Amino acid sequence: MNNSRRKILKAFAASGIVTASIMSGGLIACSSLSTRSVSTNNQRVNDVNYQGDWAKAKRIREAITLPSFPNRQFNIVDFGAKDNGKFINTDVIANAIKACHQAGGGTVYIPSGTFITGPIHLLSNVNLHLADGATLSFLTDPQHYLPEVLTRWEGVEFMGYSPLIYAYQQKNIAITGNGTLEGNADNNTWWPWKGPHKEAHWQLIAGEDQKPARTQLFNDAENNVPVRDRHYSEDAYLRPPFIQPYDCQNVLIEGVTIRNSPFWLVNPVLCKHVTVRKVNFFSHGPNSDGCDPESCDHVLIEDCHFDTGDDCIAIKSGRNADGRRLATPCQNIVIANCQMKEGHGGVVIGSEISGGVNNVFVENCQMDSPHLERAIRIKTNSVRGGVIEHLRYRDINVGTVKNAIVINYFYEEGDAGDFDPIVRDIVIERLNCKKVLSKALYLQGFERDPIYDITLIDSHFIDVAKASIVKNVNGFTLENVTINKQALVLPA
Repeated sequence: MNNSRRKILKAFAASGIVTASIMSGGLIACSSLSTRSVSTNNQRVNDVNYQGDWAKAKRIREAITLPSFPNRQFNIVDFGAKDNGKFINTDVIANAIKACHQAGGGTVYIPSGTFITGPIHLLSNVNLHLADGATLSFLTDPQHYLPEVLTRWEGVEFMGYSPLIYAYQQKNIAITGNGTLEGNADNNTWWPWKGPHKEAHWQLIAGEDQKPARTQLFNDAENNVPVRDRHYSEDAYLRPPFIQPYDCQNVLIEGVTIRNSPFWLVNPVLCKHVTVRKVNFFSHGPNSDGCDPESCDHVLIEDCHFDTGDDCIAIKSGRNADGRRLATPCQNIVIANCQMKEGHGGVVIGSEISGGVNNVFVENCQMDSPHLERAIRIKTNSVRGGVIEHLRYRDINVGTVKNAIVINYFYEEGDAGDFDPIVRDIVIERLNCKKVLSKALYLQGFERDPIYDITLIDSHFIDVAKASIVKNVNGFTLENVTINKQALVLPA
């Protein structure tokens, strides 16, 4: 047993809450939150709150470029749009976007009403704005999402169905307004393609199951099949994400409500300068992740509300060989002032993490649901690999959660590969939880490849049901931490 591991166990034993593992707990609030209204990414923030490591969060926020648009409006009604419940507006919206783009940019305006549409492809310098009372209602017939586009699905590139809203190599694009994006996925459409699952509430349709194509796609990636030759649309049953800007710059998604997505709700891939603000995420289908930035640089997610069937926020960077081929980390990310009502995880890193993640700052978030499985989670394994480092969390209040902090090297395939992950340099401050239904801490590295340098400060876990597990962690620092009201103090 290494010295760090011995110190951890001694500390928890001294507190009287250690079994063969460690007695876990919840987290309870003990410090006041500093709140502020941020109208633009570059608005000055209180320097007192952004010192030390957190000065970098301030620099990231201020460095993100928001898109700007000329004062021109292109109302889709002027292009022939109808909200009569029958007319399909796909071509009308495409024509409005094209005209806006060719004029040098502006706003494509969706007025109040419900407009049926197929996929929407954004172009540079276009702001798709949904007015109060406006709904874009997306068709569920997969044929509307052809021809194929370059997309990424669970961290692997291929040619597949278009996302419901898509952009490829565009600059200065936005989706704004108080309207609704309705994906119309449900237990009878899109979601059944997930196939059998322990949590299935969707219909199972014979012959419509993603598993065979998913397996073959992953094999293609491991065997270096060129992306242009990976065709997985018709009869593959791989559901498209709702919103996927791909290799874009200066992206803004603000104000809208996103409902009932076939797959992940917002999934920017290989993008730079992304802002997701005041968005309501609501979808309870399989893989209904809320916001999943993937291999992106400079991302701000703030003032959002998540009520999802999978992870609320999951930071990703590609899966296995395909992630290592692109070798693009997800980095320089600020997450602030978000509410996580329900989901598998509040703020998650992984599991498609082979390109690595660094410089993540999470602050002032609220999480509370008996169905919220994990508040902070990192999931990887020796097949994924990846370097995950420089993570900072502070002022996170949790009501009810199943497990508070989870870092697991044995996710999915487990220890079955040659790419040991590196997880290091994590500081969590003022993580407070009132009720933990299972474990406060579940930290499990490999014996040959431990988790490094975790600091937990001013954090309190109350009303904890089960013993925690801490295995193979080197460098665990505790400052004013309690579990079930018992102080944890490392020996001098």
